[in-house]
Amino acid sequence: MSEIKEEVQKVVETVTAEIPANLGLNTSASGTLSKLSGDDMNMPDVVKQAIGVVNELPGYVKEFYGNNKSAVTVVGIVLGSIVGLKLTLAILSAINEIPLLAPTFEMVGIGYTAWFVYRYLLKASTREELGSEFDGFKSGIFGKKS
Repeated sequence: MSEIKEEVQKVVETVTAEIPANLGLNTSASGTLSKLSGDDMNMPDVVKQAIGVVNELPGYVKEFYGNNKSAVTVVGIVLGSIVGLKLTLAILSAINEIPLLAPTFEMVGIGYTAWFVYRYLLKASTREELGSEFDGFKSGIFGKKS
């Protein structure tokens, strides 16, 4: 038992280190901390450089965006589209899990398809009407053919 106590005492003596009274911080006579400046602390050069880069980061970002405005916009649109697509798929997956909702949507789709076939595809005159509406829509999007 005494051997264990001696070993513990050796470890405690080895680990114990002197701790500076103020740890590099400015303290007033009352014991409160005052604001630190970069000159007051003994910081390594790497830390000073990192702080400098972080301080200049908004300028770098502004300059990069100014030089590459169209590329940044395209990348933003692509990333936004991917996020929107994932969100839409997640919402559809959640809706699909609700009982009776998916079959209801299927019935609505079947009903609309049946109405569309009845309204536009059964008679020749209504097919011509649909074709003219489609051509008008197509010319509105792509412009008139010469």
